[in-house]
Amino acid sequence: MSHDSTAAPDAAARKLSGRRRKEIVAVLLFSGGPIFESSIPLSVFGIDRQDAGVPRYRLLVCAGEEGPLRTTGGLELTAPHGLEAISRAGTVVVPAWRSITSPPPEEALDALRRAHEEGARIVGLCTGAFVLAAAGLLDGRPATTHWMYAPTLAKRYPSVHVDPRELFVDDGDVLTSAGTAAGIDLCLHIVRTDHGNEAAGALARRLVVPPRRSGGQERYLDRSLPEEIGADPLAEVVAWALEHLHEQFDVETLAARAYMSRRTFDRRFRSLTGSAPLQWLITQRVLQAQRLLETSDYSVDEVAGRCGFRSPVALRGHFRRQLGSSPAAYRAAYRARRPQAERAVEAESAPGPVGPPPSVHQEHPGPVPMQTRRTAAAGALGAAALSGEALRERPERPELYVAGRPSLPGQRSAP
Repeated sequence: MSHDSTAAPDAAARKLSGRRRKEIVAVLLFSGGPIFESSIPLSVFGIDRQDAGVPRYRLLVCAGEEGPLRTTGGLELTAPHGLEAISRAGTVVVPAWRSITSPPPEEALDALRRAHEEGARIVGLCTGAFVLAAAGLLDGRPATTHWMYAPTLAKRYPSVHVDPRELFVDDGDVLTSAGTAAGIDLCLHIVRTDHGNEAAGALARRLVVPPRRSGGQERYLDRSLPEEIGADPLAEVVAWALEHLHEQFDVETLAARAYMSRRTFDRRFRSLTGSAPLQWLITQRVLQAQRLLETSDYSVDEVAGRCGFRSPVALRGHFRRQLGSSPAAYRAAYRARRPQAERAVEAESAPGPVGPPPSVHQEHPGPVPMQTRRTAAAGALGAAALSGEALRERPERPELYVAGRPSLPGQRSAP
């Protein structure tokens, strides 16, 4: 999916200051940053691949603070340039930030602000979005980051419109991506924007990656999130909701269990997750429906009942809005794309029909240990950001990248 950002027209009209060059890309590194994320823009923009039809960029690797810079595995890096080199770049990339809880160096933030004021394109990959947000460059803008950190970004910077469904967001002169591999997606998008589809395709072939990926972050959601979310007292209410998704209850029920008024509960829930509780609840029911469609033989009507939807019609409507597919089509696509050998192994090893854990199948599941409940609640609070109030109908697309999944919402970008 493509998104015409409202900020894009203004961004497109901006011009670089005289000392900056469009072909120069500065990559800003910090100590403690993960080496894989840091290496992505270095590989994309720092290697001469003109023999393959990829236009050459000029790369400046800049230290965002005093070195040496320590990275994954205890490696030490020495950047050839300091912050002063950013003044020559038409694009500045922050590939990652070492901690979502600590503030970036003020000198680096000042350099990013100056670069943006002088017309440079600013890019944040994965947790690099936290650096851009700290510099104030994401205020009032759409942005994304790794789904695991999206609730924290939304909570810490409420003026940022965090959309963790996307692989990347292009808002014209400020761009952000989700975690790790999504950084490659965004870098390819930048090459495509600068030099066209042919150049981006040639680079993708050299990197042995698809030139475009369909789908968003929903498919990668799991049950682990930062402890600061899982330890919140509201997590107890979330744990209860997860255990009772097979029942029909609403947000008023959750507010009552939290001993709060509906208005207070809405405000508290939104401050914690960046999402409205109703949208979170719908998303959890849809995620549960996904699991049952993938792992059980229940009919769509039965799945609707076991996920707390009042009718199969309600399930179909919410499922299509969130995933761009009907439940039946989702199940068919999932089963058709699972490797035949994998299905054969499951059939041999399973004593009975393949399905989710017994507690999911039971009409009245038994008690769940408190530690398990807290872990599940932490993951579910992160999934809140995957719902959002702006869920909208998206067209189905035939192209796929990850085997075993139907097409899901993908990335959005300026034209």
